[in-house]
Amino acid sequence: MKKAPKPLPSFATEAEERAFWESHDTAGYVDWSKAVVARFPNLKPITKRISLHLPVGLLEQIKIAANQRDVPYQSLIKMWLAEKVEKA
Repeated sequence: MKKAPKPLPSFATEAEERAFWESHDTAGYVDWSKAVVARFPNLKPITKRISLHLPVGLLEQIKIAANQRDVPYQSLIKMWLAEKVEKA
């Protein structure tokens, strides 16, 4: 027979809750047998704008490659970077 989960303490701030969970295991507080998969299909990854200086010739080559693939050149750069990072 399983024990009933411990009641969750109340937290005044998110920082207080974060500190609690950094030092406690969820096993005593959550009945994971009742967990369900959550899907968030409309979430978009957080992005951050950066400034990148490229030689003009390189940028023109990227724009040509992007045009051949019918995608914006910034998107093509992101795709290439993601592929490279995934392989690393």
